[in-house]
Amino acid sequence: MIEEQLPQKPKKSSSFWKELPILLGVAILVAVLVRAFLLQTFYIPSPSMEHTLDVNDRVLVNKIVYDFRSPERGEIIVFQAPSEWRSGLVDEDFIKRVIAVGGDRVECCDAQKRLEVNGHPLDEPYLFNENGISDPAADQPFDFTVPKGRLWVMGDHRAASGDSLEHWKQSNGDPLISTITEDSVVGRAFVVFWPVGRAKWLSVPETFNGVPAPAAVG
Repeated sequence: MIEEQLPQKPKKSSSFWKELPILLGVAILVAVLVRAFLLQTFYIPSPSMEHTLDVNDRVLVNKIVYDFRSPERGEIIVFQAPSEWRSGLVDEDFIKRVIAVGGDRVECCDAQKRLEVNGHPLDEPYLFNENGISDPAADQPFDFTVPKGRLWVMGDHRAASGDSLEHWKQSNGDPLISTITEDSVVGRAFVVFWPVGRAKWLSVPETFNGVPAPAAVG
């Protein structure tokens, strides 16, 4: 008896290779949209935030948080540097910590050599420390009230940071050169993700919780 063989169905050609360009296109589009509107990675090019952020650390920056609120004290932000702060004509992004916001009075220093914001002394455990020696909160006395809509920002490595205090000194206290605008802020750095051994959240230090609103000052 001869066994009847059923005709074989032609193999379906895999659609994977046909769909691959579409999948890649969608992935690229999503990555571009995320980078443009939601999140972006930045690398740290200078020692101005050591050792909170070391040179060549990679951070992730939330680019939409300030669409809904203003930057707050203690947050680490990426911003477009004012022309007076740049090393050249090309636009530069800086990364610093917000110390005071519009309306705040920031002073140096109290009897324990701490910065004060609206009369509240800041304990700053994040200041650069090496071999048991910590940077001072500031290298000279000052008393400054931040204009509305602007931010007083400083690096955690105060001795190596071109920040608000540095430009306050260079400009003889010019309030606009000493500060940055809220509109210049690109986003908030909220995590170090590379190198893996340094991965950590960049949370707001507790010392900023006790700072009163400007209207509450004396």
